[in-house]
Amino acid sequence: MSRPGSDPDRLRLLEQQLARMRAMNALYHRTFFRDIRTTVVLVLGVFVAAEVLGRHFLLLLPFLALLGAVQTAFDASYLILARHFAAALERRINREVGSDVLIAHRLEETYLFPLGRRKVVTIAGGDGFSWFGFVTIFYTVLGLAAYSVGLTLGLPALDTNVMPFYLVGLLALTASTLAVGVWWFVSGTGEERLLAILGPWVEEGVSPPDPTP
Repeated sequence: MSRPGSDPDRLRLLEQQLARMRAMNALYHRTFFRDIRTTVVLVLGVFVAAEVLGRHFLLLLPFLALLGAVQTAFDASYLILARHFAAALERRINREVGSDVLIAHRLEETYLFPLGRRKVVTIAGGDGFSWFGFVTIFYTVLGLAAYSVGLTLGLPALDTNVMPFYLVGLLALTASTLAVGVWWFVSGTGEERLLAILGPWVEEGVSPPDPTP
């Protein structure tokens, strides 16, 4: 029920947007774990190929580990987008109806991982740490293990003439992935861009500012 003076059409549009963001949240949760499963299957396939065809196949592991990390971080970026917008919509709807009838964003903030705080993708420190963060650490450690095993056991099988090109390419890809990840996630750049638009919209009830210059 809307409070006196609220616009039913505006409230309906807000509810439709909220449903869309909740659907996106669910979609990218499923996508995240699908990409995890796909990466695990590919890594196991490389181990089988290395056992049957030669250890040089292990040199694919570092690239697979990076691919899995980038893809799952991409999935997480959409989770963060969907959660930010859903939280803003819930707060806006609560203002429209004059009561805290929607609290899912508060539950997610405390139970999953916090928004608007410095973190490594979904891994927050202190009282923001959660099982969600542990799962992210768990898969990250497995990815680092695959990366390390691939280098340790695969490099001896690589032609010495090719090795410099392989190492330079792998180092460049690893360094660029880490640099962009730190810039976007750890420094908070991505979330700051969202908050710059959603903050004024929720708190003051004005239209979101146009992000284009």
